[in-house]
Amino acid sequence: MTALPAPRSEAGQAGLAALFAAPGRALIALDYDGTLAPIVADPAAARPYPDADAALSRLAPLVGTLAVITGRAARDAVELGGLDQVPGLIVLGQYGRQRWESGTLTSPPPPPGVETARRELPGVLAAAGAPPGTWTEDKGDALAVHTRRTAEPALALDRLRGPLADLAERAGLAVEPGRMVIELRPPGSDKGQALTDLVAQRHASSVMYIGDDLGDVPAFRAVADLRGDGIPGLAVCSGSEEVTALAELADLVVDGPGGVVTLLGSLAAAMTGPA
Repeated sequence: MTALPAPRSEAGQAGLAALFAAPGRALIALDYDGTLAPIVADPAAARPYPDADAALSRLAPLVGTLAVITGRAARDAVELGGLDQVPGLIVLGQYGRQRWESGTLTSPPPPPGVETARRELPGVLAAAGAPPGTWTEDKGDALAVHTRRTAEPALALDRLRGPLADLAERAGLAVEPGRMVIELRPPGSDKGQALTDLVAQRHASSVMYIGDDLGDVPAFRAVADLRGDGIPGLAVCSGSEEVTALAELADLVVDGPGGVVTLLGSLAAAMTGPA
């Protein structure tokens, strides 16, 4: 069994201890892209890291709640990741707007601003001089503009940041920055609120959240707020060279999706003994 890494903060250490003290009441939630699955040029090709499904399936019956919280549409994450094979897993998509559980998807209709942004986006990109390789991912409830395929992804993202923020304001949408992507999505939902609501719904006595990107910052803050309310927890970063800010907020940093899968396996092994 791989030894469990030690959180670097006392609060994180207390969160991990609480998780092991009562695993049946613990909640473990994680992001999909960059956390469960490696980042790839084509989001439609983002499959979980090898053995991720086995680690999740082993951990699922040992903890009170296991969840994926993602900016993707919930059904897309389920189908891409084969997550329907993980017993009892809850998938919250679109930053918590959508919920997939036991094969059932619940989702509110998208606000009219999404259609406004969809209609205006091509003209906005053209006027901003979006370089070749810029492409738009239509998520139904949100629109994501990717620059990873351009010659200079970071510069392209900076060029588009202002025009996309202006479009979001006109359409009444929120702007969500990410790894070489800017997403325009409905306001009023984020991973922090989704995590907090799920902890309350499931009456969790401890919480662990694992993420990799700026969109996970609200969830990290939620872990800190929950600790202030007496619910121990820890925030884990799936580390990368692209995004370093999240690591500074984390109680524990692991080496990308491979490190996440190792951590999940180590948690399960520590609870049950070697497989």
